[in-house]
Amino acid sequence: MSTVTTSPPAAAAPPARKFRVTLPVILLGAAGLLVLLSLARVVTGAHDITSSGTVSAALYLAVPIGLAGLGGLWSERSGVVNIGLEGMMILGTWFGAWGAIVTGNPWVGVIAGAIGGAVAGVLHAIATVTFGVDHVVSGVAIILLGTGIAKYLSALIFSTMQGGGDTQSPRIPAMQTIGLWGTSGDSRWVLFDGADPLRTLEGQRWFFISDLAGLLRGLTTNVSLFTILAILLVPFTFWMLWRTAFGLRLRACGERPVAAESLGVNVYFYKYVAVIVSGALAGLGGAFLSIVAAGTYREGQTGGRGFIGLATVIFGNWRPGGLAAGAGLFGYTDALQLRQGGTSVHALLLVVALLLAAVAVYQLVRQSRNRAALLTGVSAIVVFAVFAVTDTVPEQFTSFTPHLTTLLVLSLASQRLRMPAADGLPYRRGQAK
Repeated sequence: MSTVTTSPPAAAAPPARKFRVTLPVILLGAAGLLVLLSLARVVTGAHDITSSGTVSAALYLAVPIGLAGLGGLWSERSGVVNIGLEGMMILGTWFGAWGAIVTGNPWVGVIAGAIGGAVAGVLHAIATVTFGVDHVVSGVAIILLGTGIAKYLSALIFSTMQGGGDTQSPRIPAMQTIGLWGTSGDSRWVLFDGADPLRTLEGQRWFFISDLAGLLRGLTTNVSLFTILAILLVPFTFWMLWRTAFGLRLRACGERPVAAESLGVNVYFYKYVAVIVSGALAGLGGAFLSIVAAGTYREGQTGGRGFIGLATVIFGNWRPGGLAAGAGLFGYTDALQLRQGGTSVHALLLVVALLLAAVAVYQLVRQSRNRAALLTGVSAIVVFAVFAVTDTVPEQFTSFTPHLTTLLVLSLASQRLRMPAADGLPYRRGQAK
């Protein structure tokens, strides 16, 4: 009689640890990027790529895009696509300027801009949530409506004011700014009166240290209080949507609205709240453009930033942190146009080539994606070749740099993007029955 022996089952392989983006990882990545920029500055002599002026301009250019992106994030997390962000921003620019001019208080203008955008959000919610209108069609209608209303009100009100006209408003009262070092003034607050040590360090042009000083000085000198409010809205959005029961229900409406309804969630209510908040945030972005960035309202002031804000939502994988990084990247590349545009963008090509090479190595070693690694590596060689054979970048190309950078990053990150499952899909109450 033979006996059958069985070998014990092989132990299952431990699951691979998922890479998590933590604060130390973010700080390490930022330090590495600053090292690359510092290296490019030393090699090319393009000192403006890390100067405090560039950082300050990048911050001001990123804020309205980031606010519009936050608006798109709130809306799309509830399942409503908000193409109308541009129109809501247009209303925010007009009502923000009007509120500040009429009352003489820029903060009243901030509130008025948010209300103007929120009203457009109400219209978008009524159309898409209550009546089931296609989200894109409703968004386009909001853009046309916002453009027409702003044009009509400008001709009706601003044209009668001294210094105003059919397409622009009078000057808007200045908003207070705050900084670490400097001399205080009527609209400027400083924490320390006297010489700025960061300016001295930046002027030495030392490797990394001067670049770090330029970065810190740009972020802490003459910063508008509105800018600080906009930055605080990013962690507030994360806390609200990912750390509260309200946010869990709202995100459930964008992922599985039928399942949410079956658990007693009022899907219509959460979609309405999300779209109205979306309009208010886009209105704040518009108010920033007229009150802080320009100090006056001008027709066409948004310049498509609502659409760019919507792109940052995709760029950031529908997350506040990624969205803020996308807005910062677009603002930085846009600011380079104002600071030795051709020379600065030429220096940026070296940074892009090095980053592409690093991505190619990562794809080959860690992800075993040979074809993708080959394509990325070839792209790195091409970019470096362009950098090596040229001394500057034509001005016609520098204006397209922000858009090209966004497209490049989106193409590299496209494999990891995941939109809310029910984003843009029609939903009617009672589908769960």
